[in-house]
Amino acid sequence: MSTVFASFVRAFIVESFLFGDASAAPADGESLIAAGIIDSTGVLELVAFVEDCFSVTVEDADITPENLDSIEAIATYIQKKSGRAPLAA
Repeated sequence: MSTVFASFVRAFIVESFLFGDASAAPADGESLIAAGIIDSTGVLELVAFVEDCFSVTVEDADITPENLDSIEAIATYIQKKSGRAPLAA
């Protein structure tokens, strides 16, 4: 997992779904859906964020918990789709 991608994703989640409360941010591997942080509409917002910020296309078939249900999964997905090498923070 790229820590740089994870940092951007975490910041988006905190600002968009937790109203800026960083203390409520989930652990990188924690399920965003099970924790009640995002719902189906939130997944669509997350997809738009990933596409806009990282210039990747999220295919309908890629909208799965394996790719989008945790900060870690999202960062790994972005890294894979973008073809960029892992970066350190």
